[in-house]
Amino acid sequence: MTRWISSTLCLLTSFCSASAQDALQSLGRFEGHADVGTVLHPGSAAYDAATRTYTVSGSGENMWATKDGLHFVWKKVSGDVTIAADIQHLSTGGDPHRKAILMVRQSLDEDSAYADAAVHGDGLTSLQFRDEKGAATHEVQANVTGPKRVQLTKRGNEYYMWVAGAGEPLRLAGGSVRFALQEPFYVGIGVCSHNKDRLEKASFSNVELTVKLTSNEPAPLLISTLETIAVASTDRRAVYVTQGRIEAPNWTPDGTTLIYNSGGRMYRIPATGGKPEAIDTGTLLRCNNDHGISPDGKELVVSDQSQPDRRSRIYILPIGGGTPRLITDKAPSYWHGWSPDGKTLTYCAQRDGEYDVYTIPAAGGEEKRLTTAKGLDDGPEYSPDGQYIYFNSDRTGRMQIWRMKSDGTEQEQVFEDELNNWFPHISPDGRQMAFLTYEKDVTGHPENKNVQLRVMTLAEKRIRVLAKLFGGQGTINVPSWSPDSRRLSFVSYQLMPAAEK
Repeated sequence: MTRWISSTLCLLTSFCSASAQDALQSLGRFEGHADVGTVLHPGSAAYDAATRTYTVSGSGENMWATKDGLHFVWKKVSGDVTIAADIQHLSTGGDPHRKAILMVRQSLDEDSAYADAAVHGDGLTSLQFRDEKGAATHEVQANVTGPKRVQLTKRGNEYYMWVAGAGEPLRLAGGSVRFALQEPFYVGIGVCSHNKDRLEKASFSNVELTVKLTSNEPAPLLISTLETIAVASTDRRAVYVTQGRIEAPNWTPDGTTLIYNSGGRMYRIPATGGKPEAIDTGTLLRCNNDHGISPDGKELVVSDQSQPDRRSRIYILPIGGGTPRLITDKAPSYWHGWSPDGKTLTYCAQRDGEYDVYTIPAAGGEEKRLTTAKGLDDGPEYSPDGQYIYFNSDRTGRMQIWRMKSDGTEQEQVFEDELNNWFPHISPDGRQMAFLTYEKDVTGHPENKNVQLRVMTLAEKRIRVLAKLFGGQGTINVPSWSPDSRRLSFVSYQLMPAAEK
């Protein structure tokens, strides 16, 4: 009797193991699949082992705002994850915003935290994310459309997307996002129809999934992403991605071009993306991140450290490049603002051991000191009407935003909080102020820190976060509003292991 039971159990065990193996093989690298959120039409998933291709169909009204509807094929993992696939939409006539995605997700709840690389039906490709349960969804749009291959990488609390056209190597698509997922979490592929009444279908071929323990090794490669962000929606778009450090974009008054510094030189690039071009700055080969554009768009002001003492001085040259003209004999001086009438520059300068705010005629002349408080006063910038200069000061113990009349009188703090706030930039319409925020324990404005890009309405003093990113020095040092007051330009950074180059 015992032998019969034992034999029966062995047969049942073998059958169950074979069934489990068949089920596992039917999904290849993944463990399960399910509809997430409310869908009218159940989705499906199939795996063709011969061609190593997944075919996924999904319904769902959208993956956006605070909830998602999709079909998701998943595996539960912990650690650092990389998932890549060739993605192709198979349905025709669907919504342009239908999505085929690579995703890491905290749970199968419709409002779960997640990050995904989403290829839309019209070719738009975005790194989308919800950084906590029930929060709003945001995105960083790539500057390419309709890539053949896409990759999503989670490294620690950072997520970034790679793209490639046919026959091309993968390249980083844009800025990363940072938030925490608790382990274990889900990784997989999915489809959302963006139309609750339809099922859409997509194929995922040559799928690669790599999972490893979270690494604490140093990341030697610095990647810079020049981005723009829509202030109303907080949608981000990558303009230019490169290895090495670029800094401090200015937006030209006609809205067509961004100007930034890198490696001591100045560059221009179309605001929609393209190939950077070097600007001829003559003998100035050590330009730093304090530069800007005249109100009429005809001249470029730079702060440069090419003189033998390597101390920063302010120069003006034609916007297209040419011979620079020295404005400040005294050093160090760091430009930050140009008066709306084009007649005056305002800047931060160190004199007798104190950093304060100064002004000087744009044509050159004697400088005028506007602040005298002990501590650091930095980042001065004119309001669009020319009546005020906004600046940041640590005179109260923390770095906070202040303003004063353009002649230096009536100095007052704009608002107060527990964080360190730098570089106020007033929108051209005079309604909002953008600024960079460090955590309360950070001293100065160092590079490679977790920071926030925030904006405040000047009338109501209502503050909201536009983006959380890895940055700091170089992110938004100088005026960077688009002329229509709808977008900001900035630089985010990623530190990446050499193996992921």
